[in-house]
Amino acid sequence: MQKKAINENLLNRFRYSQDVVIDKPFNWQQMLRLFGYMKPYRKNLLPLSILMVVITTAVRLIIPILIGVYTLDKALKNKDTHLLTILVATIAVLYSFSYLANIFRIKWMNALGQGVIYDLRKHLFTHVQSLSHRFFDQRSAGSILVRIMNDINSLQELFTNGVINVLTDMVLLIGVCVILFTLSPQLTLGIMVILPIMFFISTSLRKNIRRSWQTVRLKQSKLNSHLNESMQGIRVTQSFIQEKENMEFFDGVNTENFESWRSASKKNAMFRPLVELTNALGTAVLIWYGVHLIQVNSITIGVFVSFAFYLGMFWEPISRIGQVYNQLLMGMASSERIFEFLDEEPIVSDKKDSIEINEIKGDIAFENVSFSYDEKRAALNNVSLEMKAGQTVALVGHTGSGKTTIVNLVTRFYDPTSGRVKIDGIDLKDISLSSLRNQISIVLQDTFIFSGTIIENIRFGRPDATDDEVVEAAKAVGAHAFIEKLSNGYQTEVEERGNVLSVGERQLLSFARAILADPRILILDEATASIDTETELKIQRALRSLLKGRTAIIIAHRLSTIREADHIFVLDHGEIKEQGNHDQLMDLHGEYYDLIKAQFNMLSA
Repeated sequence: MQKKAINENLLNRFRYSQDVVIDKPFNWQQMLRLFGYMKPYRKNLLPLSILMVVITTAVRLIIPILIGVYTLDKALKNKDTHLLTILVATIAVLYSFSYLANIFRIKWMNALGQGVIYDLRKHLFTHVQSLSHRFFDQRSAGSILVRIMNDINSLQELFTNGVINVLTDMVLLIGVCVILFTLSPQLTLGIMVILPIMFFISTSLRKNIRRSWQTVRLKQSKLNSHLNESMQGIRVTQSFIQEKENMEFFDGVNTENFESWRSASKKNAMFRPLVELTNALGTAVLIWYGVHLIQVNSITIGVFVSFAFYLGMFWEPISRIGQVYNQLLMGMASSERIFEFLDEEPIVSDKKDSIEINEIKGDIAFENVSFSYDEKRAALNNVSLEMKAGQTVALVGHTGSGKTTIVNLVTRFYDPTSGRVKIDGIDLKDISLSSLRNQISIVLQDTFIFSGTIIENIRFGRPDATDDEVVEAAKAVGAHAFIEKLSNGYQTEVEERGNVLSVGERQLLSFARAILADPRILILDEATASIDTETELKIQRALRSLLKGRTAIIIAHRLSTIREADHIFVLDHGEIKEQGNHDQLMDLHGEYYDLIKAQFNMLSA
């Protein structure tokens, strides 16, 4: 089947967000680390499952002896109907025990497997949430989603059946080998001659199969990334009439995913026919050599029949062990990607002796701070500034001047490349992240609304707030009026990103959320850009009282917002060019004056 290849130009869209195939040799230590997630179940589900395995394996090993040696060589040969009746009843009882044991084994192993998957996914999600912003800057949401969902799902079969099947098959294989050598060492050695051939061929397949499953994970990650991007950007796609290009790109990514699965499945499928071929050769040896041994009276017909039963049981676990090994190869490919995330250390993290700050005044100081996002271009260059507690400070400047970077450093989403950022004279690196961010609220231009009710979204920053406190916060920022007009008021369900709300309404909810959290430092990053002038005036009137005693950092271009600030920093290419209040800066006739004049001319045009 031929599929359409991805256009090389379209591939550039993913040049910064693609995962890479992790090329490492098979690592049993890593697999043991993966199996370590079974530890919580080693006192209940695991031993019970092992007990059921012992029962079913013992039954399977006993029955061929009862059929061949006792039924054929003794009961039938001596025409002993009493012994035959006992043997038939015994075999029926043993099969019943095996049936019941299998039911409980499957039940308990499913519970164990699901428990391990639950724990692993929870651990990975919790760890990813603790990682720094730089981690998310370098990866698409889709590639992260693949690891939390698809890669962990691919381990489900391994934990549900694979591990216990290996145990069952190893016990069964050892038991069969012991019994075969006991029944006829000559016939057993004759059959075992072909085993080295199988192991030599299967060993040569291992690296190829593992690499193929790694490629499958990579292609799935790319597919998920594109799907996530397409859904998030559907409005842009439709507005630029790029549905056809998007479909061509998806077709290419989907084709690569399809081809990687087909290639991996082909290699995976080679193992079973190999075992079946070996089985056929072993059966041929059994018939040829076994008949000869019967003719020279080395074995009886009953032993030959039992031997035939055990030979079938011998190849069966070898085939399943091969399948489980393939599961291990798939699990290895997935676990490498999972542990790559789990081994990722947050760039911004708490020191061992970090301190808790329960209440701050809100003094902020930058001391010779430089910072770069990519270690190539400086976002801030040796910046020193002070923001006094209770002040409203505005940051102004052209795009890329460093305004948002200052906010990112105050919230400690990133740490400075050099220099220090302090709050109340304490270096931020000495303060625990949770206690620092508990003192800060941020309202962004592109606000995020979670799926849930209106009241849940406002309460997000302070889950213990009462309904009355939520309503008061909404009233304070002018959101109460439109909320009351919604179908269910504060209990109205909003979808992901709040699509049932206008941009301005989402920003009002974001304001209410920030105010409810009662922060000592409030950051407004172009927070009123999408709000109409009348609503902005209401918010500003509310903020005058709400900001008393709080430090506020405002990034804005609107003159009405800027001139209210106690202090204004004018930035350009990561450096502070001017600072002062509105009147002082206007008197300088410098960069701030030019910015305000340009804005005024635009409004007048």
